[in-house]
Amino acid sequence: MADNQFGRDAVSRRKFIAATGAAGTAVIAGCSDTSSGNGDDELSGEVIVKGSSTVFPISDAMAERFMEENPQVNVTTDSTGSGGGFENHFCPGDADINGASRRIKPEEEDHCADNDVTPIEMHVAGDALTVAVSPDNDWVDSMTFDQLAQIWSDDSVTTWSDVESDWPDEEIELYGPDTTSGTYDWFTENVNGGSHRTEYEGTEDDNTIIQGLENSPYAMGYFGYAYYSENEDRVKALEIAESEGDDPAAPSLSAASEGTYPLARPLFIYPAEGALERDPVYEFVNFYLENSSADWIADDVGYVPSNQDMVDENMSALEDAAGE
Repeated sequence: MADNQFGRDAVSRRKFIAATGAAGTAVIAGCSDTSSGNGDDELSGEVIVKGSSTVFPISDAMAERFMEENPQVNVTTDSTGSGGGFENHFCPGDADINGASRRIKPEEEDHCADNDVTPIEMHVAGDALTVAVSPDNDWVDSMTFDQLAQIWSDDSVTTWSDVESDWPDEEIELYGPDTTSGTYDWFTENVNGGSHRTEYEGTEDDNTIIQGLENSPYAMGYFGYAYYSENEDRVKALEIAESEGDDPAAPSLSAASEGTYPLARPLFIYPAEGALERDPVYEFVNFYLENSSADWIADDVGYVPSNQDMVDENMSALEDAAGE
C-alpha cells in the first residue's frame, strides 16, 4: 500500500485531507444523448450517475440542487457500489459518471479502455468510515485494527469471546457492504491486510446494515460516516486505534479532516471524458466541483468537503478533459 497516497500509510502520516486526486488523461467515451445547452437555448438532456453507496448521498444532493437550477436536465443517481458501477454501467459506456469510495483498479481501467471510455479521476470529499455495533452492546467501546481484522478477515472467528476472552460467548452477527463496494475494497486492503471473510451479510443498502445492528446486541457492521450521522440514535459507533497503545479516536468529520481518525479515506467521482462533450454532463460536473467545498457537504450530507487545492485541481482536470 506504500504507493497509495490515500491508503493506510497516508492516514498514519496524517496527510489525508491535504492530498488531492490526480487527474487521468485522454480519448473518447460516454453515453449517447443529445442536449440543447448552446447559445440561448435552455440546458436540457440527461446525466446518468452510478457507483458508490458512500458517494451516493453527495451525488444525489448535487443532482437535486443542479436540477432546481436546470429543470430541463434529468440527473439520475443510483447506488450500485463502486465496483458494480464500473463493471456494469460506467466502463460499458452506459453511465456518464461513477462515484467511488476508492481509486479505480487497473483491471477496471482496462475494461473501460476496451470500450473507449476514459475515466477522469476527481477527489471530491473525505469520509470517516465508521464501525458500529448495537446500542445494547455494553462490552466494547473501541477496537484496534488487529481486532477488527480478526473479526473481518477470518471466517474461523465466530464469537465475541474468540477476540477477547472476557467478551460474551455469543456469535458475532456481521453486516457489511457487498463485494462490489468500494468500502468493502478499502476496508479489506487497509484494515484486513488484503482478505475479507465470506460469512457475513453483504448488501449495497447501508440502511440494511443499520437495521441489522439495531435488531441484535451481538451485531457489528461498517459503512460511510454519513449513514452513521443520520442514525446516531440507532447504533453505537466504535472508537478506533490503528495499533495497540494508540489512543482510540471516534469517527467525526473534524478528525477525518485533521487526519487523527485512522479510518479516514478519500471519495471520488469519475466522469467519462467523452460524456463531458455533452453540455448537461459538463455543466453538472462543473456544478459538482464548484460546490464540493461548500459547508453543506458537511452540514447536510455528512462528509468532509473539498479544500480549495482539490477544487482547483479538479477544475483544471475538467477543463483539460473538455479541451478548454
